[in-house]
Amino acid sequence: MKDLDDLAAIHLKSHALGKSSRTKWNVPITDFARLTHNPIRAIVEGLKIVPNPDKQLIALSIGDPTTFGNLKPAPEIVDAVRRVIEDGSSNGYGPSTGFLEARQAVADYVAYQGTVTANDVILCSGCSCALDLCLSVLAGPGQNILIPKPGFSIYRTLAEGFGVECRYYDLKPDKNWEVDLLQLESLIDGNTAALIVTNPSNPCGSVFSKSHLKAILNIAEKHYLPIIADEIYEHFVFPGHEFHSVSSLSEKVPVLSCGGLTKRFLVPGWRMGWIVIHDRDNLFRDVRKGLANLSARILGANTLIQGALPDILNNTPSAFYDDLVSTLCRHAELAYKSIKQIRGLRPIMPGGAMYMMIGIEIEHFPEYDTDLEFVQALVAEQSVFCLPGQCFEYPNFMRIVLTVPENMISEACKRLHDFCEKHYRLDNNIIETCQHGLMV
Repeated sequence: MKDLDDLAAIHLKSHALGKSSRTKWNVPITDFARLTHNPIRAIVEGLKIVPNPDKQLIALSIGDPTTFGNLKPAPEIVDAVRRVIEDGSSNGYGPSTGFLEARQAVADYVAYQGTVTANDVILCSGCSCALDLCLSVLAGPGQNILIPKPGFSIYRTLAEGFGVECRYYDLKPDKNWEVDLLQLESLIDGNTAALIVTNPSNPCGSVFSKSHLKAILNIAEKHYLPIIADEIYEHFVFPGHEFHSVSSLSEKVPVLSCGGLTKRFLVPGWRMGWIVIHDRDNLFRDVRKGLANLSARILGANTLIQGALPDILNNTPSAFYDDLVSTLCRHAELAYKSIKQIRGLRPIMPGGAMYMMIGIEIEHFPEYDTDLEFVQALVAEQSVFCLPGQCFEYPNFMRIVLTVPENMISEACKRLHDFCEKHYRLDNNIIETCQHGLMV
């Protein structure tokens, strides 16, 4: 007790000596909070989104497959959670990296990625949390990471708070969004901490071939660069395409693969994601410890969903996945065929995921200088809202989601046609119409 009393006395004395000079309220925020922002939120909130009151709003902008209620999780998924709630076995705290049984279930589920065990899995609060931990453990102030352009804005949101520079490597729309490998390699220097590979892609819906992934791995191996693989859309691939996990092809490059229940199981709000550590040569020995330390900051992921995870991963029928992919592929084909006929728009058919990027030939819409203005006018006139390409660092494009009901996709395409026919110009003076084959 005497030691504690002495410690308290020293603490009080130090405070007495260092009297505060504050004379008014001034509550500053940290650099981390000040630097952190979401580009999509910033852009969308800056738009004047005022839908046409005479037309129901069709929001093709929301990357949540559950929004419209047409896509629902399988009964087996819901039943698994119901059982855990009823038996009360997962109401308490768990290990910060996740329950052993749940981590082993993930290890078994991702066996296609390579040989892993429960010790190679860390459970997280959604895939975005998984990405956050990966960036936090690999990159710090003064370093840089390589992220795709166009790409998911969360990478920038997570990195900038830490003072990490984002360097954008280009995806080529005329090559089904393959990476510009020469440009990618030119960005690497001694301060490059990690390369993020998103496959299948948000926002492009592209699926990289095995040979292209190997070419990316060759660059990473040449420059001793670890990879963060964002694979939340794993297996979301349409006929004619095949998904390959980065880790399954890597021979030397250590990979942190990020995945989760969010998209494939249609439960984004359940916040269950994971990191799978792939490290054949034990290059991530310190990274493993770091990830474990960081996971303790929030005391682990949702324990109810952890308790249900083995049943969810083992019992969800393959027909559920097949039907989901079939629906998304049908929607993609419908949207692509319709939009391809619209002058001034250039859709790029996706190979998977749940998005499509559409190029805007902005020079043929002289009323609008940017994709932001184009999208804003489209909402005001036709009540169709797409995300402008600038949300993904890619101007003069826009992204649509394919998870909306089929009748809404058809109606949205019709409205896009009407909008473009009204505003399309061959040049600043000539309006071309299809009516009666006349030029007016």
